[in-house]
Amino acid sequence: MSAVRKSLFSRLDSLTILLYLILVIVGLLAVFSVEHRSTDVTIFLMNKSYMKQAIWLGISLFIGLLIILTDSKFFSSTAFLLYTIGLFVLFLTIFIGVDVKGSKSWLGVGSVRFQPGEVCKIVTALALARFLSLPETNFNTLKDRLIGVAIALVPALLIILEKETGLALVYLCFFLAMYREGLPNSILIVGFSLIALVLVTLMVPRIMLFMILTGIAILIGILIRNTLKRNVFAWILLIGIWGATVLFSQVAVPFVFKHVLEKHQIDRIYLTIGQDVPDEYSKVPEKGGNEKKVNASDYNVKQSKIAIGSGGLAGKGFLNGTSTKNEFVPEQNTDFIFCAIGEQFGFVGSGILIILYISLMLRIIFLAERQRSTFSRVYAYCVASILFFHFAVNISMTIGLAPVIGITLPFLSYGGSSLLSFSVMIFILLRLDADRQVLIR
Repeated sequence: MSAVRKSLFSRLDSLTILLYLILVIVGLLAVFSVEHRSTDVTIFLMNKSYMKQAIWLGISLFIGLLIILTDSKFFSSTAFLLYTIGLFVLFLTIFIGVDVKGSKSWLGVGSVRFQPGEVCKIVTALALARFLSLPETNFNTLKDRLIGVAIALVPALLIILEKETGLALVYLCFFLAMYREGLPNSILIVGFSLIALVLVTLMVPRIMLFMILTGIAILIGILIRNTLKRNVFAWILLIGIWGATVLFSQVAVPFVFKHVLEKHQIDRIYLTIGQDVPDEYSKVPEKGGNEKKVNASDYNVKQSKIAIGSGGLAGKGFLNGTSTKNEFVPEQNTDFIFCAIGEQFGFVGSGILIILYISLMLRIIFLAERQRSTFSRVYAYCVASILFFHFAVNISMTIGLAPVIGITLPFLSYGGSSLLSFSVMIFILLRLDADRQVLIR
């Protein structure tokens, strides 16, 4: 038995483990740096976030060890069961969730709270990998593609009902994994086109946008008039695309802004694109009841950019961040933890951190491509996609390039749910990769 375990541990990818350990240690030091005070009599203060994070790190490593010792086929055989349990817990959270800043996406057991939506990313990745690896699945058919999309988006819809839109958006990253498995280019083109259309809708007056879209449709009609004369279907397609675009920009986008998004979310979106909030959206009520969110929509980002900018090239040094030390940056140990790195270690330190993240994601893609099993490959791409989404959006929102949607920076942000979920993702990947020559179904 000991020889088998020794062989198992020798098959674990050491580079992935090294990158993981470096990032979690950097995260622990970053949380420590924004909370430690010179007046503290000791660093071992249990009421401090860095001590709680250290405990969660220990729990994560222990669970990781259990995962490594688990049969790799366990994850594929229980994927649908775990996914079903995850959906049930998400549904239950809508009704019994703890209200935290207007969001009911948390469950509490005594003084311990966790976000089921964070953990559900893992079971969603497993379920999607399981479905795409089934012998009877043909991802070239519309039915199986719709099933794959449903597996990814049903948890997101439940999380939206918990009023945690930012976390729900993370589930869109599963489309990247499905794209690797044969999702058509047209899906991504349509997706990015819709994002571009939303931005144009927010920046251009509605009547002017209607005239522009109509003008573009007429111009296309002139350019392909010979085709239109010979093909009735081309007429129907052109008019259909024009009608769908107009309905989306003139009806769907305004409806979402008035009835789905909350006031602080609207403020943050318009702040990011540098536009004033129109009168029709400025009176949208704050459904979460937290007016502080509305008043602080631009304060967080401004203080974040000041902190990062003050770090200069080489930073102010460890424990010398004035903005983070004096708590000018809200949520500085969670959503805005990148500020601590930027202020204390400057452009050089921030660049090294980004290189570490990119190295980990590229390594995961390398691991994905060397898998014999479709299940392991799809799961690895899901992990890479989740990491990329969190990494790109979190850093972008701290420097004002994306709206503040409240998602964590993997392995760095304080939070047991976040650290545990990302750690479990990595350890499951390591376990699957250790059996990469085994055909897992």
